[in-house]
Amino acid sequence: MSSGTATSWDPALYAANAAFVPALGNAALALLAPQPGERILDLGCGDGVLTKKLVEAGCIVVGIDPDPAMLAAARAAGIDARAGDARTIDFTGEFDAVFTNAALHWVGKPDVVTAGVRRALKPGGRYVGEFGGHANIAAIRTALRAVLGAHGFGGGGLETSYYPSAEAFAEVLVRGGFVVDSCAIVPRPTPLPVTGMAGWLETFRGGFIAAAGVPADLHAAIIAETTALLAPQLQTAQGDWTADYVRLRFAAHLPE
Repeated sequence: MSSGTATSWDPALYAANAAFVPALGNAALALLAPQPGERILDLGCGDGVLTKKLVEAGCIVVGIDPDPAMLAAARAAGIDARAGDARTIDFTGEFDAVFTNAALHWVGKPDVVTAGVRRALKPGGRYVGEFGGHANIAAIRTALRAVLGAHGFGGGGLETSYYPSAEAFAEVLVRGGFVVDSCAIVPRPTPLPVTGMAGWLETFRGGFIAAAGVPADLHAAIIAETTALLAPQLQTAQGDWTADYVRLRFAAHLPE
Protein backbone atom coordinates (compact mmCIF):
# COMPACT_ATOMS: atom_id res chain seq x y z
CA MET A 1 0.00 0.00 0.00
CA SER A 2 1.19 3.49 -0.69
CA SER A 3 0.66 6.92 0.71
CA GLY A 4 2.53 10.00 -0.36
CA THR A 5 5.38 8.31 -2.20
CA ALA A 6 6.72 8.98 -5.66
CA THR A 7 6.94 5.22 -6.29
CA SER A 8 4.61 4.10 -9.08
CA TRP A 9 2.75 0.89 -8.31
CA ASP A 10 1.50 -1.80 -10.68
CA PRO A 11 -1.61 -3.39 -9.11
CA ALA A 12 -1.10 -6.67 -10.99
CA LEU A 13 2.55 -6.89 -9.90
CA TYR A 14 1.52 -5.98 -6.35
CA ALA A 15 -1.15 -8.70 -6.30
CA ALA A 16 1.31 -11.31 -7.57
CA ASN A 17 4.27 -10.43 -5.34
CA ALA A 18 2.80 -8.63 -2.32
CA ALA A 19 -0.65 -10.03 -1.54
CA PHE A 20 0.70 -10.86 1.92
CA VAL A 21 0.71 -7.12 2.82
CA PRO A 22 -3.06 -6.70 3.22
CA ALA A 23 -3.42 -10.32 4.35
CA LEU A 24 -1.12 -9.67 7.29
CA GLY A 25 -2.91 -6.45 8.21
CA ASN A 26 -5.54 -8.29 10.23
CA ALA A 27 -3.73 -7.76 13.55
CA ALA A 28 -3.84 -4.00 13.08
CA LEU A 29 -7.45 -4.25 11.97
CA ALA A 30 -8.32 -6.15 15.15
CA LEU A 31 -6.59 -3.44 17.19
CA LEU A 32 -8.80 -0.86 15.49
CA ALA A 33 -11.94 -2.87 16.41
CA PRO A 34 -14.14 -1.11 13.83
CA GLN A 35 -17.81 -0.72 14.70
CA PRO A 36 -20.78 -0.56 12.31
CA GLY A 37 -21.64 3.00 11.35
CA GLU A 38 -18.24 4.47 12.21
CA ARG A 39 -16.66 6.84 9.72
CA ILE A 40 -13.09 5.68 9.06
CA LEU A 41 -10.31 7.16 6.94
CA ASP A 42 -7.92 4.57 5.46
CA LEU A 43 -4.61 6.34 5.00
CA GLY A 44 -2.78 4.77 2.07
CA CYS A 45 -5.56 2.45 0.96
CA GLY A 46 -3.63 1.04 -2.00
CA ASP A 47 -5.75 -1.38 -4.03
CA GLY A 48 -8.43 -1.47 -1.32
CA VAL A 49 -8.12 -5.15 -0.35
CA LEU A 50 -7.87 -4.38 3.38
CA THR A 51 -10.13 -1.33 3.11
CA LYS A 52 -12.91 -3.60 1.91
CA LYS A 53 -12.84 -5.43 5.25
CA LEU A 54 -13.72 -2.15 6.97
CA VAL A 55 -16.64 -1.70 4.60
CA GLU A 56 -17.76 -5.28 5.25
CA ALA A 57 -17.68 -4.50 8.99
CA GLY A 58 -20.37 -1.89 8.37
CA CYS A 59 -18.16 1.18 8.47
CA ILE A 60 -18.43 4.24 6.22
CA VAL A 61 -14.94 4.35 4.74
CA VAL A 62 -12.95 6.83 2.71
CA GLY A 63 -9.58 5.68 1.39
CA ILE A 64 -6.87 8.01 0.17
CA ASP A 65 -3.80 7.15 -1.88
CA PRO A 66 -1.58 9.10 -4.30
CA ASP A 67 -1.10 6.35 -6.87
CA PRO A 68 -3.53 6.50 -9.83
CA ALA A 69 -3.29 2.80 -10.71
CA MET A 70 -3.91 1.69 -7.13
CA LEU A 71 -6.81 4.13 -6.84
CA ALA A 72 -8.36 2.67 -9.98
CA ALA A 73 -8.07 -0.84 -8.53
CA ALA A 74 -9.65 0.27 -5.24
CA ARG A 75 -12.51 2.02 -7.03
CA ALA A 76 -13.09 -1.06 -9.16
CA ALA A 77 -13.55 -2.96 -5.88
CA GLY A 78 -16.26 -0.51 -4.84
CA ILE A 79 -14.14 1.57 -2.43
CA ASP A 80 -14.67 5.32 -2.02
CA ALA A 81 -11.01 5.92 -2.88
CA ARG A 82 -9.76 9.45 -3.43
CA ALA A 83 -6.47 10.92 -4.60
CA GLY A 84 -4.61 12.22 -1.57
CA ASP A 85 -1.29 12.51 0.18
CA ALA A 86 -0.77 11.57 3.83
CA ARG A 87 1.23 14.76 4.28
CA THR A 88 -1.64 17.00 3.12
CA ILE A 89 -4.75 15.41 4.63
CA ASP A 90 -7.69 17.64 3.72
CA PHE A 91 -10.37 16.69 6.28
CA THR A 92 -11.49 18.41 9.48
CA GLY A 93 -13.28 16.63 12.32
CA GLU A 94 -14.96 14.08 10.03
CA PHE A 95 -13.81 10.67 11.24
CA ASP A 96 -14.20 8.41 14.25
CA ALA A 97 -10.93 6.69 13.38
CA VAL A 98 -7.96 6.84 11.03
CA PHE A 99 -6.50 3.50 10.02
CA THR A 100 -3.27 2.84 8.15
CA ASN A 101 -1.44 -0.31 7.10
CA ALA A 102 1.97 -0.61 5.42
CA ALA A 103 1.98 3.02 4.31
CA LEU A 104 3.66 5.37 6.80
CA HIS A 105 7.17 4.08 6.15
CA TRP A 106 6.88 5.35 2.56
CA VAL A 107 5.83 8.81 3.65
CA GLY A 108 8.21 10.19 6.27
CA LYS A 109 7.41 13.58 7.84
CA PRO A 110 5.73 11.91 10.83
CA ASP A 111 4.88 15.14 12.66
CA VAL A 112 3.18 16.55 9.56
CA VAL A 113 1.20 13.35 9.00
CA THR A 114 0.17 13.16 12.66
CA ALA A 115 -1.06 16.76 12.63
CA GLY A 116 -3.20 16.00 9.58
CA VAL A 117 -4.61 12.89 11.23
CA ARG A 118 -5.51 14.89 14.32
CA ARG A 119 -7.37 17.48 12.20
CA ALA A 120 -9.31 14.73 10.43
CA LEU A 121 -10.54 13.11 13.65
CA LYS A 122 -13.45 13.93 15.89
CA PRO A 123 -12.71 14.48 19.62
CA GLY A 124 -11.87 11.10 21.13
CA GLY A 125 -11.08 9.70 17.69
CA ARG A 126 -8.72 6.75 17.27
CA TYR A 127 -5.51 6.48 15.24
CA VAL A 128 -4.47 2.87 14.67
CA GLY A 129 -2.09 1.18 12.30
CA GLU A 130 1.02 -0.69 11.40
CA PHE A 131 4.07 0.07 9.27
CA GLY A 132 7.76 -0.71 9.01
CA GLY A 133 9.64 -0.32 12.28
CA HIS A 134 13.30 -0.05 13.26
CA ALA A 135 15.46 -2.73 11.55
CA ASN A 136 12.74 -3.54 9.03
CA ILE A 137 14.17 -5.52 6.08
CA ALA A 138 17.67 -4.68 7.33
CA ALA A 139 19.33 -7.56 5.51
CA ILE A 140 17.59 -6.75 2.25
CA ARG A 141 18.46 -3.06 2.39
CA THR A 142 22.09 -3.80 3.27
CA ALA A 143 22.48 -6.31 0.45
CA LEU A 144 20.95 -3.99 -2.14
CA ARG A 145 23.19 -1.10 -1.07
CA ALA A 146 26.23 -3.37 -1.32
CA VAL A 147 25.36 -4.53 -4.84
CA LEU A 148 24.56 -1.03 -6.07
CA GLY A 149 27.77 0.27 -4.55
CA ALA A 150 29.81 -2.48 -6.21
CA HIS A 151 28.46 -1.29 -9.55
CA GLY A 152 29.21 2.35 -8.79
CA PHE A 153 25.66 3.47 -8.06
CA GLY A 154 24.46 5.51 -5.09
CA GLY A 155 23.10 2.70 -2.96
CA GLY A 156 23.05 4.68 0.26
CA GLY A 157 21.15 7.63 -1.13
CA LEU A 158 18.20 5.70 -2.52
CA GLU A 159 16.85 4.50 0.83
CA THR A 160 14.40 7.11 2.09
CA SER A 161 11.98 4.94 4.06
CA TYR A 162 10.99 5.88 7.63
CA TYR A 163 11.55 3.02 10.09
CA PRO A 164 11.38 4.44 13.64
CA SER A 165 11.71 2.75 17.01
CA ALA A 166 8.55 2.39 19.10
CA GLU A 167 9.86 5.02 21.51
CA ALA A 168 10.50 7.53 18.74
CA PHE A 169 7.07 7.08 17.17
CA ALA A 170 5.30 7.23 20.54
CA GLU A 171 6.95 10.62 21.05
CA VAL A 172 5.60 11.74 17.67
CA LEU A 173 2.09 10.75 18.72
CA VAL A 174 2.33 12.53 22.06
CA ARG A 175 3.68 15.69 20.39
CA GLY A 176 0.71 15.51 18.07
CA GLY A 177 -1.77 15.57 20.95
CA PHE A 178 -2.58 11.87 21.14
CA VAL A 179 -2.84 9.57 24.13
CA VAL A 180 -0.81 6.45 23.28
CA ASP A 181 -2.62 3.21 24.09
CA SER A 182 0.03 0.91 22.64
CA CYS A 183 3.11 1.24 20.46
CA ALA A 184 5.41 -1.72 19.94
CA ILE A 185 7.97 -3.22 17.60
CA VAL A 186 6.76 -6.59 16.27
CA PRO A 187 9.33 -8.80 14.50
CA ARG A 188 7.43 -10.55 11.73
CA PRO A 189 9.53 -12.75 9.44
CA THR A 190 7.31 -13.00 6.38
CA PRO A 191 7.22 -15.93 3.93
CA LEU A 192 7.25 -14.67 0.36
CA PRO A 193 5.12 -16.06 -2.49
CA VAL A 194 6.56 -18.29 -5.20
CA THR A 195 7.99 -15.23 -6.97
CA GLY A 196 10.47 -15.08 -4.08
CA MET A 197 13.03 -12.40 -3.39
CA ALA A 198 13.37 -11.39 -7.05
CA GLY A 199 9.64 -10.61 -7.18
CA TRP A 200 9.83 -8.71 -3.90
CA LEU A 201 12.74 -6.58 -5.09
CA GLU A 202 11.02 -5.84 -8.40
CA THR A 203 7.85 -4.75 -6.60
CA PHE A 204 9.24 -2.82 -3.65
CA ARG A 205 12.67 -1.64 -4.79
CA GLY A 206 12.39 -1.50 -8.57
CA GLY A 207 11.72 2.23 -8.50
CA PHE A 208 14.62 2.84 -6.11
CA ILE A 209 16.99 0.90 -8.33
CA ALA A 210 15.98 3.07 -11.27
CA ALA A 211 16.34 6.22 -9.13
CA ALA A 212 19.89 5.19 -8.26
CA GLY A 213 20.74 5.60 -11.93
CA VAL A 214 20.78 1.93 -12.93
CA PRO A 215 20.17 1.62 -16.70
CA ALA A 216 17.33 -0.64 -17.80
CA ASP A 217 19.67 -3.24 -19.25
CA LEU A 218 21.38 -3.71 -15.87
CA HIS A 219 18.25 -3.73 -13.72
CA ALA A 220 17.73 -7.51 -13.81
CA ALA A 221 21.39 -8.15 -13.00
CA ILE A 222 21.21 -5.93 -9.89
CA ILE A 223 18.18 -7.88 -8.68
CA ALA A 224 19.83 -11.23 -9.43
CA GLU A 225 23.03 -10.30 -7.58
CA THR A 226 21.10 -8.99 -4.59
CA THR A 227 19.02 -12.17 -4.50
CA ALA A 228 22.16 -14.32 -4.59
CA LEU A 229 23.73 -12.30 -1.76
CA LEU A 230 20.63 -12.75 0.41
CA ALA A 231 20.09 -16.45 -0.24
CA PRO A 232 22.30 -17.79 2.59
CA GLN A 233 20.37 -15.71 5.16
CA LEU A 234 16.80 -15.66 3.87
CA GLN A 235 16.30 -18.73 1.66
CA THR A 236 15.79 -22.27 2.89
CA ALA A 237 17.43 -25.33 1.37
CA GLN A 238 14.06 -26.05 -0.24
CA GLY A 239 14.13 -22.68 -2.02
CA ASP A 240 11.55 -20.85 0.10
CA TRP A 241 12.15 -17.19 0.92
CA THR A 242 11.38 -15.24 4.12
CA ALA A 243 11.74 -11.46 4.27
CA ASP A 244 13.08 -9.97 7.51
CA TYR A 245 10.10 -7.75 8.23
CA VAL A 246 9.84 -5.79 11.47
CA ARG A 247 6.62 -3.88 12.07
CA LEU A 248 5.60 -1.05 14.34
CA ARG A 249 2.01 -1.50 15.51
CA PHE A 250 0.27 1.30 17.38
CA ALA A 251 -3.02 2.54 18.76
CA ALA A 252 -3.69 6.03 20.07
CA HIS A 253 -6.66 8.32 20.66
CA LEU A 254 -7.49 11.98 21.08
CA PRO A 255 -8.90 13.28 24.35
CA GLU A 256 -12.67 13.79 24.34
